[in-house]
Amino acid sequence: MTQSDDLAVLIREIRGRLGLTQEKFAARLGVTLPTINRWENGRTRPSPLASEKIKELLQEIGMGGDDSMTRLLARAAWPTPEEDTKTDE
Repeated sequence: MTQSDDLAVLIREIRGRLGLTQEKFAARLGVTLPTINRWENGRTRPSPLASEKIKELLQEIGMGGDDSMTRLLARAAWPTPEEDTKTDE
């Protein structure tokens, strides 16, 4: 599983734990529905700003202390220069 796949699973998991549809999750983050869909399908990654909003949601639902999730989010959201740099909103 790639970092992009891991991030897609993480985003889907966070949304599921919040009990939100993709549309409502997008509204909470200030992005569009297609953006959430692309993240969850691993086609693009959240921008640094969107990643920060996701981290805030993790804290809100009591998962902010889960180091593995926050590390994964940080590592997967910001690619190294050698990686594909496709980010979305």
